[in-house]
Amino acid sequence: MLLVAVLLPLVTDPVVHGNVGLVVSGAMGLVALSVAVLIRIRGLAAFGFRRARPRHLLVGALLGLVAYVLGTIAAIVYMVATGGVQNVQESYQAAAAGGGLSLAFALVAGAVITPLGEEGFFRGVVANALLARYGAWVGVLASAGVFAVAHGINPIMPAAFVVGVLTAILFRWSGSVWPGVVLHGVNNATALLIPLIVELVAA
Repeated sequence: MLLVAVLLPLVTDPVVHGNVGLVVSGAMGLVALSVAVLIRIRGLAAFGFRRARPRHLLVGALLGLVAYVLGTIAAIVYMVATGGVQNVQESYQAAAAGGGLSLAFALVAGAVITPLGEEGFFRGVVANALLARYGAWVGVLASAGVFAVAHGINPIMPAAFVVGVLTAILFRWSGSVWPGVVLHGVNNATALLIPLIVELVAA
């Protein structure tokens, strides 16, 4: 994360910056998951990489849309309460608006790679451990809090908390990270596409 904090600002093109940032978000989670797997010397199934039932995946997709709406409301409340109105996802939105190829890359990076890495670590490792040790309430809320703070103290933090709560609940219910990956992917894809659609309609 420190390496990213130093190197990512050196990428000046906003489209490239956004796409690189999305890939890195997922890559960091996958690296952290890999370290946990090596330390624990367990298979991926122990971290929730198990087959999910179709109904769990469908619920994940529907909750992805719910998470986007609730997360947007939470972010607005945060901005009104704190006066912090910075758009910390501006580069991601620039990547989505950078043409067809850039949009396709941003969707793969933001709706597949990032959810896979972040769900693998934050649910498969963090929530998994907290749920087993402290039970449902602490496991869900504490893991969501860790996930939210990892996104920084900014308007995205409350939105990330919403995603963290819903994906942790899904993980506990299904025993698999895949419904959370679907939820996370739908949420991220919606967050990339809605500003683009609004901009196109306004033009």
